[in-house]
Amino acid sequence: EQAVAVAGGIIGGILLFVLLGITAYLLWKKFCHLCSYEKLINPVKTTDANAIFQYQPNSEIQLKSTRSRSVPFIIPPTLHGRDWIHLTNEEQVQEDRDPYMIPQSGPRSSFHSLAGAYVVGTINPDLYKFPEDKSETDFPDGNIGRLWFSIEYEQESERLLVSLIKVKKLQPPADSCSPFVKIYLLPDERSYLQSKTKRKTLNPQFDENFVFQVSSKMLLQRTLKFLVYHVDKQKKHHLLGQVIFPLKNEALTEDNKLVIWRDLEKENLEPPSEHGDIQFSLSYNDYLGRLTVVVLRARGLKLQEESPAVGVYVKVSLMNHNKFIKSKKTATLLGTPNPVYNETFSFKTEQTELDTASLSLSVLQSIKGEKTLLLGRVVVGPFMYTRGKELEHWNEMISKPKELVKRWHALCHST
Repeated sequence: EQAVAVAGGIIGGILLFVLLGITAYLLWKKFCHLCSYEKLINPVKTTDANAIFQYQPNSEIQLKSTRSRSVPFIIPPTLHGRDWIHLTNEEQVQEDRDPYMIPQSGPRSSFHSLAGAYVVGTINPDLYKFPEDKSETDFPDGNIGRLWFSIEYEQESERLLVSLIKVKKLQPPADSCSPFVKIYLLPDERSYLQSKTKRKTLNPQFDENFVFQVSSKMLLQRTLKFLVYHVDKQKKHHLLGQVIFPLKNEALTEDNKLVIWRDLEKENLEPPSEHGDIQFSLSYNDYLGRLTVVVLRARGLKLQEESPAVGVYVKVSLMNHNKFIKSKKTATLLGTPNPVYNETFSFKTEQTELDTASLSLSVLQSIKGEKTLLLGRVVVGPFMYTRGKELEHWNEMISKPKELVKRWHALCHST
């Protein structure tokens, strides 16, 4: 009986020792798991969370204003006083099941529950917001609609791919609106492609694709023209607006599909003058002393010869007391009486010179091997040189510094 008792005591002691060993091993593993935070490269100065708000008379109010700007990122209080270690490649961070790490129930509007925490930094939620697309919401005063489209050019097949996406905020002459769009590739104004008609909507969604055949050599001299119409109950077409988009400033490739939006413009419905008209914008920056001219387009030009070899360009000259100062020229566009340029020129002009300076815009025709011919000319400037619309344009430019003032002007041959 004594031998049995001794054997039982030995076996029980061994089992108790094994149980204590397993318990100690599990506690050691948990201790290592709690300490497995990666060491920061630049240690952050520890600060007591209570001390952060000691100077605030009301921590509740401060919390609300802080949460609207940032979210605190802290180290759990259970890790205070312990060294941080580097994680090895074999170790993986797992979800902690320690009851001490589970957030306690109760109000979360106070930092008192974070007493003794290390404040590492804050996270600003505003940095993770997607940027707002202002093209969908920003519509200036007087806007008559906005058009979205995309363009792409296939080099091998020499095809220009145009996708008509949508139009928004149309201003029809009646309560209802049934819009459609005609698309031209200028200078050819005799042929066009047309979209489907969308019934009873001011914000039509088209999602239609169109193809124009144009060589790569002529591509940059072409201009897309979109005309947006409304069909009334009597099947009559009313022009709501247009978009003119020159292709020369765009890098068109098969891998570069451009999505573009433009505001609709009202078309000049008045017939062209005897020698044609030119549209340009003027702007004066009084701070920089810079006079800017944007040559937009011309229409109704009386070309001396109808030929694809005929080139038309605009020469912009700055004068002062009838003395020539400087001139600049646009690109030459071939074979069209309605060229679209959209080119910008700047001249250095002091504000004191605006009473004696003037601008001359001459539309010229060039043919290979022949002389250059003047198709028409317009001068804008102060009262010393001009009257009527040309004087009004100049004065409006001066009264609206840094703004682009756009107008049409009739061309003439007089000097």
